[in-house]
Amino acid sequence: MKTIRLISVVALISQMLISCRPGPSNFEGGTTEMSKMEMMDIAGAPVPPPEVSAEEGGILYQPGSSGAVIDINTITSKIIKDGRMEITVEDLEYTKRKVDSLVRLFKAYYADETFTNMDFSQRYNLRIRIPYVGFEAFIDKIESGIGKVTYKNITSRDVTEEFIDLETRLQNKSNYLLKYNELLKKAKTVKDILEIEEKIRLIQEEIESVQGRLKFLNNQVDFSALDLQISKKPDLDEYSRNRDKFMDRLKVSLTKGWYGLVSFTLLVIKFWPFWIIAGGLLFVFIRIRRRRKKINK
Repeated sequence: MKTIRLISVVALISQMLISCRPGPSNFEGGTTEMSKMEMMDIAGAPVPPPEVSAEEGGILYQPGSSGAVIDINTITSKIIKDGRMEITVEDLEYTKRKVDSLVRLFKAYYADETFTNMDFSQRYNLRIRIPYVGFEAFIDKIESGIGKVTYKNITSRDVTEEFIDLETRLQNKSNYLLKYNELLKKAKTVKDILEIEEKIRLIQEEIESVQGRLKFLNNQVDFSALDLQISKKPDLDEYSRNRDKFMDRLKVSLTKGWYGLVSFTLLVIKFWPFWIIAGGLLFVFIRIRRRRKKINK
């Protein structure tokens, strides 16, 4: 009798445990209504997939996506090279023509060109954009025989990491844009349509900003910048000749000063009617003040 009761209690407890066990739909092989609701945001759009956050085997993965986003091993290093050089030459115009020919040869171009001509100094300030692959060869050509290099500074900046980050952000934003465009087709209320369109507008602005930055970086990488100053060596003979002409220059200065004084005098005389009127007003003002003083006394 005791054995039968014990078996009955065990069977009852087993049945209770089985009835309390959750169904398989809550764990495997399906998604509950609650989990579906959690994937919807306020506007009725699914929550965008998270940003790239993991690296495995050199490949960046986007959680929830169908595959790899960017393979780091296939990305070429992005290096921005800039330089500054100053050279002095005997014949400025001849040297400028040689630099022009080098610019054409290397398929470069002038981003800025300035010429300065002072009493004892002539120089060109040139900003040259040179294709990255020919930058070093262009520098070698400048150094070999064009003139005496008085200053040289070459810098390099690695922007590969920033480039990868921008590419990844651009791909993520593009994926979001596709999702919201699909939701816009399915939206049925005006409120949902307006909210989704606003999110699409913001995402498009972010995409344009990232694309602009990528375009700028690519241009800086593809074309290196060289600030080149070409100066003519001081002509000591010319300086001496100008110094010997001091008396001639003094005569010219005195003559110009005299002409300036004559011009000023003629300008004053030109306005004689105004001086007469001003003199008359001053005379009247003085008479009135004198009368007032006599009355006060």
